[in-house]
Amino acid sequence: MKTKKWIGQAAGVFLMVTAGILYSCRAQPGGEELGLAPATAPEAASAAEMEETSEAAWIYVHVCGAVQAPGVYQLPAGSRYQDAVQAAGGFAEDAEETFLNLASPLTDGEQLVVPTVEEAASRAEEQRQEEAADSRVDINRAGKEELMTLPGIGEVRAEAILAYREEHGPFSSPEDIMQVSGIKESTFEKLKERIKVGISDGE
Repeated sequence: MKTKKWIGQAAGVFLMVTAGILYSCRAQPGGEELGLAPATAPEAASAAEMEETSEAAWIYVHVCGAVQAPGVYQLPAGSRYQDAVQAAGGFAEDAEETFLNLASPLTDGEQLVVPTVEEAASRAEEQRQEEAADSRVDINRAGKEELMTLPGIGEVRAEAILAYREEHGPFSSPEDIMQVSGIKESTFEKLKERIKVGISDGE
């Protein structure tokens, strides 16, 4: 009888210790390492991801100048200049509507300035004056006679430059002139301060 009683007491103590261990594991701050992480953790991560995705889907642009309602506008990512102008109420009456490429894509934080007709004309005149003051020879536009005014460029090399343009298209940089037959680095050193690269007339 004493033996049975002792076994019963031992079993009771074992059960109490086991229950205490399980309760302690659940109560410990590190219990999540044992597979007891709160069920709301994945939900919280999903909410953060959703918020980040939502922010990435929008951009902010500052539209000013000759528009009906200048200001900062929130637009869907991937919007273009046309969308920004429309968001600002459209062009003002004196806007130069052809000045901007309305199909250009917008970037977040961009400032889009629409000039008036008068402002656009003034900018064009300033650009013409700057080009007139620049005495460098545009090797994408110059004819044979103008090319021959350059140091080290005679008739043969001028014709070689024209032939290169005809075959390969416009030069991308002044250094590209060294790809023309007969024009090496020593010749380029004499030319580099006298030439520039613009847009070809054929473009």
